[in-house]
Amino acid sequence: MSDIRKILVPVTFSEFSEELIEYAVGVARPLSAEVVFMNVIDQRDIQAVQTITSFGYEVDETHYIQEVEKQRIGILEERLNRINYPDEKMRVVFKKGRPAAVLLKFAIDEKMDLIIMDVKGKSEIVHALSGSVAEKMFRYSPVPVLSYRRKEIADKLLKRMQI
Repeated sequence: MSDIRKILVPVTFSEFSEELIEYAVGVARPLSAEVVFMNVIDQRDIQAVQTITSFGYEVDETHYIQEVEKQRIGILEERLNRINYPDEKMRVVFKKGRPAAVLLKFAIDEKMDLIIMDVKGKSEIVHALSGSVAEKMFRYSPVPVLSYRRKEIADKLLKRMQI
């Protein structure tokens, strides 16, 4: 693990993302690694705004993206302020596009050493990964991907495994 110097953490701003942030920083701390928190504004959301605009409503795509970034930056900064980790070791990045493709390209271009992701499954892990961004990341990433399990999910999986 001593070769891990840059960690990518995709953040979705779900109610559980704070746990993911704390976990990622916990992994980074003994390695003194840089942690890049990244959020991707999904291209589908942008296309929805474009569709609404085509119906004659006054919705500005650029304004929408700026407002979403502003809101998410505020949430992320609030969460990062509660984390005891040097500011110079944390970075926040926002992109737009298809999340898995954007994350993979960024991880490769920025020479990330590890990706730490939350799997948001509500039931079986097979269904949780099927067709999701996480499934695509696990399948196609040349960078190792570490799957973070919230306690609630881990407990469910452990309960299932008991025979």
